[in-house]
Amino acid sequence: MCGRYFIDRSAELKTVINEMKTSVLVKLWEKTSTIVTEGEIRPTDVVPVIALNRRGESSVFPMKWGFSGKPLLFNARVETASTKPSFRNEWLTHRCVIPASNYFEWSHITGADGKRRTLDKYSIKPEGENVTWLCGLYRFENEMPVFVILTREPGSAVSRIHDRMPLIISKDMINEWIRPDSDPDMIVTRALTDVTLEKCC
Repeated sequence: MCGRYFIDRSAELKTVINEMKTSVLVKLWEKTSTIVTEGEIRPTDVVPVIALNRRGESSVFPMKWGFSGKPLLFNARVETASTKPSFRNEWLTHRCVIPASNYFEWSHITGADGKRRTLDKYSIKPEGENVTWLCGLYRFENEMPVFVILTREPGSAVSRIHDRMPLIISKDMINEWIRPDSDPDMIVTRALTDVTLEKCC
């Protein structure tokens, strides 16, 4: 599961944000929403997302986190995204990458009464990396782009605190992921699972 992530103002992310600001979608979103470019990001926020433009080039657009529904869909399981009606078309043609500094996850414990309780909050990012490139899917709702973040079974480090983690790729795989003519199933096998966890407040 991925329900929170963080954007800092590092030089690399600042470049991404500045590119997003040139999108014509900025003014359209600003009529109804605030575009968030720094701090902790939550579902329904409008944030920078990398996808192909109409010319087939990698570009940065403001998109809202979550497919509408009851409940709101803000994650999609990579194991079933290609077959579920909510995601299968996007799996083939509308893949995107969400830039982040890190994402957050909470450890849980099941008590004697069977209830699951939330414990510590952790900041997580790939080992040796300053930017976390999260894989997602997007579609258009009311002619505006919205996205979900893909999740997968966790690597060994995350498995100690949670049973899911986001699908994370290296920077040099971004263009391959967002191209509709590439094989997403093959790319998934090269995802990053070695991460560092830091307990935060």
